[in-house]
Amino acid sequence: MAKRPARQFACRACGAVYPKWMGQCEACGEWNTLEEIAVEPLAASSPRASSKGRRVKLEGLEGMAAPPPRIRTGIEELDRVLGGGLVPASVVLVGGDPGIGKSTLLLQAACKLAAKSERVLYISGEEAVDQIRLRALRLGVGQATLDLAASINVADIVATLEAEPDVRVVVIDSIQTMWLETVESAPGSVSQVRACAFELIRLAKRKGFSLILVGHVTKEGALAGPRVLEHMVDAVMYFEGDRGHQFRILRAAKNRFGATDEIGVFAMTDRGLEEVSNPSALFLAERRGNIAGSAVFAGLEGTRPVLLEVQALLAPKSGENAPRRAVVGWDSSRLSMLLAVLETRCGVKLSGMDVYLNVAGGLKVAEPAADLAVAAALISAATGMPTSSGEVYFGEVGLSGEVRQVSQADARLKEAAKLGFDKAVLPRRIARGSARSKPPEGLTLREIGHLSDLVTADMEAD
Repeated sequence: MAKRPARQFACRACGAVYPKWMGQCEACGEWNTLEEIAVEPLAASSPRASSKGRRVKLEGLEGMAAPPPRIRTGIEELDRVLGGGLVPASVVLVGGDPGIGKSTLLLQAACKLAAKSERVLYISGEEAVDQIRLRALRLGVGQATLDLAASINVADIVATLEAEPDVRVVVIDSIQTMWLETVESAPGSVSQVRACAFELIRLAKRKGFSLILVGHVTKEGALAGPRVLEHMVDAVMYFEGDRGHQFRILRAAKNRFGATDEIGVFAMTDRGLEEVSNPSALFLAERRGNIAGSAVFAGLEGTRPVLLEVQALLAPKSGENAPRRAVVGWDSSRLSMLLAVLETRCGVKLSGMDVYLNVAGGLKVAEPAADLAVAAALISAATGMPTSSGEVYFGEVGLSGEVRQVSQADARLKEAAKLGFDKAVLPRRIARGSARSKPPEGLTLREIGHLSDLVTADMEAD
């Protein structure tokens, strides 16, 4: 048998392993991400090499599987993203920018669980116990019966968890600070993160407690460390938000026990994170009517409809440089497509203008249903004519200028009516079944089939 190399190189972005160093990882395409890791050679006479496996029991697909039990955290927005609460023996990875509020959210959740007589352990590798106590006092949860520890040695943590009875939830803050003495590398390296996570996850699955791991993120916003860490856990959640805004968005990127399109909305205050049960009212709280270049988009985040303000600003191109396209909260390539459709199909000349687009509130919109609202804001900015303060927009725009239908239009309309809007501009609806559903009371619908209908209506109003 060929002898295994004593050293290998692993990519810290995706976890791919190579026998020698290379500048670019062939698996993910990233540059300068390969790190040297130690490999323990397997002896030919070791029990691990000579033992035979046992036959596993095969079962059929039929049968009823009960839904997994849930541990409610007491924070409804967090439970919503988790799919109803924490699942025993599950592992959740929470990532986010430094200072965004990851530790604050998890400390609040741990204290609420402890207040419900659940045994919760909060283990920090970045802060001392006194620092955690001070934060708990600042958040007003200093009286909770929460067990704290400050350690980075995974062997010590595993021994402690083995000896502690009735543990329901364990929080590790953060996995990049953990250290395993059997691995010859510094904390935060590919091999350390992978080995430490494996030991903790294996213990959580065996003892049946819920494990929450806090992960650092890179400057690109991805979780730091090997990508294999995301495959090892049951759920991956990102805590997003602009530190200049008070809003924070908790979004699931992976969830084996629930949907991945739900979001939780929080507001950062001097008493920690507060839940936002009605995000639409919060996002539109500072909206000013009768301003050209503004339109309200009736969006959908998971099963929750959310109303957002889309703002557009046009300015004459400066000098001989190419026109600038600055976008915050939306896809820049989709903006370029929409500008081309407006100019080619609708005759709105925007090629000589600098275009600035912003989704107010710090939320990032990914669904194509925002096309019509963005087009309305651009047309309003181009004509100088404000959109109606009581009007909402949603619909997808195709390359020929047609306005296409989007999912769950009724939920969007109900949310608009609940917040006092009286008009909605949307794609032409096709009756399904016996008849089309009626719009909510007090809401007038304007159905359009082509983007030029929106341009013509605004020109006539002007």
